[in-house]
Amino acid sequence: MTAMDEQEQRRRRLAAWRGSHRVLARRSTDGTVAEGLAALAAAVGAGSGAEAGVGGGSEAGVGAASSTGAASGFVHDPDDAVDVYGGGVVADLERRVAGLLGTEAAAFFPTGTMAQQVALRCWAGRTGNATVALHPLAHPELHEEGSLGAVSGLRTVHLTSAARMPSAEEVRDHPEPFGTLMLELPLRDAGFVLPTWDELEAVVAAARERDAVVHLDGARLWECGPHFGRGLQEIAALADSVYVSFYKSLDGLSGAVLAGPDVLVEEARVWRHRYGGQLFQQYPAALSALIGLEKELPRLPSYVAHAKVVAGAMAEGFAAAGVPWFRVHPEPPHTHQFQVWLPYDAEVLDEASLRQAEETGVTLFRRWGAGAAGAAGLPPGVSVTEVTVAGAGLEWSAEDVREAVGVFVGLLK
Repeated sequence: MTAMDEQEQRRRRLAAWRGSHRVLARRSTDGTVAEGLAALAAAVGAGSGAEAGVGGGSEAGVGAASSTGAASGFVHDPDDAVDVYGGGVVADLERRVAGLLGTEAAAFFPTGTMAQQVALRCWAGRTGNATVALHPLAHPELHEEGSLGAVSGLRTVHLTSAARMPSAEEVRDHPEPFGTLMLELPLRDAGFVLPTWDELEAVVAAARERDAVVHLDGARLWECGPHFGRGLQEIAALADSVYVSFYKSLDGLSGAVLAGPDVLVEEARVWRHRYGGQLFQQYPAALSALIGLEKELPRLPSYVAHAKVVAGAMAEGFAAAGVPWFRVHPEPPHTHQFQVWLPYDAEVLDEASLRQAEETGVTLFRRWGAGAAGAAGLPPGVSVTEVTVAGAGLEWSAEDVREAVGVFVGLLK
C-alpha cells in the first residue's frame, strides 16, 4: 500500500469511527485539533459538574475537583501562570501523582520511553550493574528500537519466554546477576495479562534476595487494582520506582511520571535535562493528565468489570455465529483491555470492521494485525486485535455485543 493509499485509509477509518453511534471506547485521537483545544479549555475552566472532555474523545464530565483546585472548583486555576521548565501545573501534577502512588517524589517526563530509560540508567549507576532483567515482550524490547542499549548503555536479559510475568523461581534461578528487575503491569503484548497478587509479591521478594531493585513499567497501572484487590499505593509500594502514563488509560494528551524516592527522582531530573526532556512549556499535557485523574481514574474499576461482560459475550457471539476457531484472551480479562484472535488475514478483518462501522454505525473492532512474535502463543495465520472497554462501552449489554459479533462475522463471509 502506498503512502497515499494509507492516508486515504486513515481518513476512512477516522470518518467511520467518528460517525459511529455505538463504540466500546471513544479516543481523543479520533478528534480534530479544534475539538481538542476547545475541550481542554472547557474542562480546565469548568466547575466540578462540567460536561467537558479532552481531545474530543472523552466520555464524561470532569469529576469532583482535585486537591490542586478544590477551593475554586477548577481542576487547576485557569488564571495561574503557565509553566516554564516545570513548576506551576506541572509541579501540581507531580505532587498529585506522588500522593496517589504513595512515593516521596515524582517527575514529569514528555514520554514514558524517556522516563524508563532514565530510571533504569539511574538504578544501574546505584547498583553498579547495568543489566536489566525484563520480559522479551516488554515495551523496551518490542517498541523502542533497542533504546536501552543504544542510548543508555544497558544490557537486557530475559527470565522467561512464556507469555506471562516470570515466576519467583525463574527470578531466583537466573544464572547471571542483574541490577534491576523491570516488570510491566499489565504485560500488554501478551494480552494485558497480570499475575496474581501472591505471585507478584513472590517475584519481588525473589529479586530482593538477589539484591536487585524492582522497577514497575506501570503505563497501565491505573487499572490493575481490581485484579489485585489492592489500591495504587499498595501496588506501588512493592517496587523501588514506578512509571505511569497519562494518555493510555486516562485519555491525556501525552506525558508520563517517574515516581520513587527523593534521591532517585532528583537524579532523574538531571538526566531528563540531558536527554532533552526539560521542555519549555508542558501545561496542555499536564492539564489533560489532571483532568484524566479526576474524570477517568475513578471510573476505571467499572470499565474493568464491564470488560468481563463484553469479553464473555464476544466469545458467545463467535460460537453462536459458527466461527470454527477463535480466542478471547485472556478470558476473563485482567483489566479493561483484552485481545481477540481470529484465523483471517488482518486486511480482511480490517475491511469487515470498517464496513460494520460505515454501514451500521457500530464500531466493534478497530485495527487488526499479526501480533507480537511469540505473544501469548499466537499461532501462524492468526490475526489479533486489542479491545478497550471505556465509558461508551458501559452502554453495551451482553446482547448488544452478541448481536454486533454476529453482524461482523456475516461481513466476513
